[in-house]
Amino acid sequence: MENSKGTRRLVEGLGLFSLGLGSAQLVAPGAMNRLVGAHDDAKTRAMQRWLGGLREVALGVGIESHRRPALWLWTRVAGDVMDLSALAAVLATRGGRPDVRRRAAIAMAAVAGVTVADVVAALRLSSISGNGQGRGAINARGWITVNRPVEEVFAYWQNLENLPRFMTHLQSVQSMSDGRSRWRAAGPAGVEIEWEAEISDQRINELIAWHSIGDASVTNRGEVEFSPAPGGRGTEIRVRLSYDTPAGKLGATIAKLFGEAPDQQLRDDLRRFKQVLETGEVVRSEGSPEGTKTRRQLFQRPAQPVST
Repeated sequence: MENSKGTRRLVEGLGLFSLGLGSAQLVAPGAMNRLVGAHDDAKTRAMQRWLGGLREVALGVGIESHRRPALWLWTRVAGDVMDLSALAAVLATRGGRPDVRRRAAIAMAAVAGVTVADVVAALRLSSISGNGQGRGAINARGWITVNRPVEEVFAYWQNLENLPRFMTHLQSVQSMSDGRSRWRAAGPAGVEIEWEAEISDQRINELIAWHSIGDASVTNRGEVEFSPAPGGRGTEIRVRLSYDTPAGKLGATIAKLFGEAPDQQLRDDLRRFKQVLETGEVVRSEGSPEGTKTRRQLFQRPAQPVST
C-alpha cells in the first residue's frame, strides 16, 4: 500500500508538472526558448506554444483526471523523447556558443530526469494493471469532504457492514473473524455475486484497505484514505476501488452492475455517504421512503402527490 501511495503521489506530481510547464510554454514561449538555448523567432515561439504548451497542458489534464493514467504517462514519455531530440538538434546547430551549449545541456539533463520519472511511473501503473487493475477491470476513484470529525468518519467506514447503506452495487457485507468479511452484490436479472475479503492494511483514522481472498468469482480490492480537511471543515476521504471482470456471462453481468461510468457511480455513493454521516440518513423521497436501502433508489419513480 505504501508503494501504491508513493506511485499515486509521483503520478499526481507529474500531472501538475505538465500543467505548470505547459502553461509557461503557452504564456511565455520566448522566455522558454531562451531558457533552453533555442533560437527565438516567430516560428520557434509558435512551436513552443502550440506543439509543446498545448501538449503538456492536455497531458496534465489527462493525468490529473485519473482516467487511464498509464496511457497518459506513456504519451508523456513519447513527448519527452521528442523534446530530447529537439534539444539535441539545438546542441548540434548552435553548439559553438558556450552559453547556448550550457543552457541546452542543462535543459537536456532536466528533461532526461523527468523522462526517467515518467517511465518509472508508467511502468508502476502498467504493473498494477497487470495485477488486475487494467484491461478487463472496473476501476473507480472518488473523493469528498464530510463535515464530521476524522474519528467518526473512520469508525463508520471501519464497520464494513455500513457500506451497503450508501453503495448501490452492494446488497450486504457480513463481518466475520480475523478481519474477514463476506460481501454480496445483486446484479441484473437477479444474479447474485458473492466473495470473501480481508483487511490488508489499516491505520487508525488514516487508512483502510481490503482485497478479496480465496476462490472469489470477482477479484477485487479497495482503499480509502482519511485526512482532516483544511480549515477545520471535517474530513476528506479518497476512495479507490477495482473489480476484475472475468470473461463470459459473469463478466458482462458485473459490467452492467457497475454501469458505464463507475467513477460517477462512486461519486454518487460518496454523496450518499456524506448525507448519512451529516444527517443520519440518505435523503428520502416518495420513491424510497425507507431511505436506507440504497439499491432501491435505482428503481424509484418520481415523487407524486399522495392520493386521497
